[in-house]
Amino acid sequence: MAFVDELELHIQAGNGGDGVVRWRQEKFKPKGGPSGGNGGNGGNVIAAGVADLAYLDYYLHKRNFSAENGEPGGNNSKEGKNGEDLILKFPRGTVITNTITEESIEITDVDQEITLLKGGRGGLGNEHFKSSTNTTPYEWTPGTPGEEADFTIELRLFADIGFVGLPSAGKSTLLNALTNAKSKVGAYHFTTLDPHLGDMHGYILADIPGIIEGASHGKGLGHKFLRHIRRTKSLVHFIGLDSEDPIADYQVIRKELGDYDAELTAKDEIILLSKTDLIEAPELPAIITDIQSVAGHDRIYTMSAYDEDSIKAFKKVLTDYLEQK
Repeated sequence: MAFVDELELHIQAGNGGDGVVRWRQEKFKPKGGPSGGNGGNGGNVIAAGVADLAYLDYYLHKRNFSAENGEPGGNNSKEGKNGEDLILKFPRGTVITNTITEESIEITDVDQEITLLKGGRGGLGNEHFKSSTNTTPYEWTPGTPGEEADFTIELRLFADIGFVGLPSAGKSTLLNALTNAKSKVGAYHFTTLDPHLGDMHGYILADIPGIIEGASHGKGLGHKFLRHIRRTKSLVHFIGLDSEDPIADYQVIRKELGDYDAELTAKDEIILLSKTDLIEAPELPAIITDIQSVAGHDRIYTMSAYDEDSIKAFKKVLTDYLEQK
């Protein structure tokens, strides 16, 4: 499932309603005194967290949003109705930045609510200005404008497992086999141009697009890929056995992760040697031993997309690992 992870929105809080000039209508007193009510306050704009990581798709065809304006005041000191707040929903993991103030807020929890913009205050009616020296005031004030700004919206994934590795290492193939993600698969670099998500028994798996050497410095799609790995709890590091140097491939990815953010290399890691059908079976033990010596752990597994038993076996490994976590 490809999804939107960056966009810009123009958002405006509601304007306050105007105060009004009105007079009490009493028998034999056509102007019985000031009774103009105050205007209602404009609605606020509130960001709310949701679980649906694909929710930003909702904003693809509409980028301008406004909360409701407050209503003007009325007769007989009646205050205008306050404008309804506008609630905009964003996936957990979304960072929302006001381009004017450069202030950023982050949606970290489902049902979390944060006020992005405040509505304008209602204006004052002429009754407010009545005094002993001003018994027939004609003064009133308009409502104030609601706050308005452009926002950049950036989703940084929350996932239980992030799939990382060089392009064409088999990440999309496995995601499709383990979930219903239907990620595009092809034997060429950058088939996956956006992160793809899948659900495996309630756990979120994220196929992070292929990292290349220099990605931490913006090469290729660089930072667009790497930022998503920050929120994944653990990593599955794919190494394709069609490579001429699997150890070098492993080291390239580890270096790019560390150069981008040293904390990424501290995440729990499982190594998956994919495409075992492309090497002779007797070669595999030596490769595993070499990878273990470089990685410093023995969480190393093997898989072929053409061997359903190996896929089922790794799915059990991954499920058991997540349940223990």
